[in-house]
Amino acid sequence: MDWGDLRFVLETVRNGGLSGAARTLKVNHATVARRIAAAEAALGTPLFDRRPTGYVPTQAGEDAARTAEAFEVEHATLTRAIASRDTSISGPLTVTAPQLMIQTMLAPIFGDFARAHPEVDLIALGANKPLNLAHREAEVAIRISSSPDPDLVGRQVATQNSAVFASHAYLARLADDPDKRLDWLRFVRWEGPQKAVSEAYPNLRIAMQMDDMVAISGAVRAGLGATRLPCFLGDTDPDLGRVPGLPLFAYPPIWVLTHADLRAVPRIAAFTRFVSDALRARRSDFAGT
Repeated sequence: MDWGDLRFVLETVRNGGLSGAARTLKVNHATVARRIAAAEAALGTPLFDRRPTGYVPTQAGEDAARTAEAFEVEHATLTRAIASRDTSISGPLTVTAPQLMIQTMLAPIFGDFARAHPEVDLIALGANKPLNLAHREAEVAIRISSSPDPDLVGRQVATQNSAVFASHAYLARLADDPDKRLDWLRFVRWEGPQKAVSEAYPNLRIAMQMDDMVAISGAVRAGLGATRLPCFLGDTDPDLGRVPGLPLFAYPPIWVLTHADLRAVPRIAAFTRFVSDALRARRSDFAGT
C-alpha cells in the first residue's frame, strides 16, 4: 500500500471527519475520500462507516490510525535527529510568534537577523495557535505564556505588564465627561474588567466583546472604547494612550523556545540567541516602565 494514505486516515480520525482532515492537510474533500478508499482497497477492509453524519472509524480504522500515529512520531524523531547534525548557519528556519508581536516588535529583529545571516531562509508564521515543534511544524516558538509547553526548552526573556488603553480622541471625550462613563471592549478569553478598573470607573459598561486581539486593537484605535493591552502593544501605538487613574496589571511573560533535539543546530541556536538578546534589551517596554 501507499503508506502516505495512512496520514489521510489518521487526520480523518483526529478531526472527526473529512472536512477537518481536508483543512489540516490543505486538500479538498474528494482527495481525502480518494486516499481513504485507496487505503481500504490495499488493506482489503473498510476503515470507516459512511453515515449521514459523516465518516465513523471502524475498529480497523482505529488500528490504522494508531499505526499511522506511530509512523508520524518515528518520522518526526528521524527528521529531528538528522537536522541536529547540521553544522552550518544556513537553510530554512520556521518561527512561530503572535501576529501582533511580529507587527510591533519582532519584524525589525527578524530583519536584523536576516541581514546578519543571509544564508538562513527565515519563515515567520504569525500564529497564536500552538504548533507542534516535535513534528517540525516550526523550529522556534516565541510565546507569551505563564506555562509554556514542558516538552520544549528555552528561556524566559522578559516579564510583562499590561495597562488600559484608549485612543487619544476617546481619552479627550472621557476627560470632558463629568460622569466618566467608560466603554469597555472585552476580550472574550479573559475575565471582565479588573476590580481596579470598575472601582475607578463605576459607570463602566461593556460596549463590545471580541475574540481576536487584532480586532480588539483595531476597535480601540477606532475610538470605540478602552481595553487592557500588553504595554509593548499599547505604548508603541501612536494612536493610543493609557486611561488615567489605573495601575499596571501583570501579564504573562515572553519565552523563546525550541525542541530539545534541535537547540544545538547552529542556525537555531544563533536565532534563539539573537532574538533573546534583542527582546531582553527591550524589557522596560514589556514592563511598561
